[in-house]
Amino acid sequence: MAALALVALTITLFILNLRRTAERAGRAAERLETLERNNAIHRQMLDAAARRPRSRDDLLDRLRDGGF
Repeated sequence: MAALALVALTITLFILNLRRTAERAGRAAERLETLERNNAIHRQMLDAAARRPRSRDDLLDRLRDGGF
């Protein structure tokens, strides 16, 4: 009887541990997704900053040439 109770307890603890592991994996995946989204936005901002005119003369040249 004690062996059966021990087996049941072991299985229960194993199932609870699987649940916690899955929750941790889900949170890690969510953090990774958020990090990737933020990196993509940051990369877009850096690209936009690299393309901006450096001076008023550059801006005027772009406007004259239709570079926008």
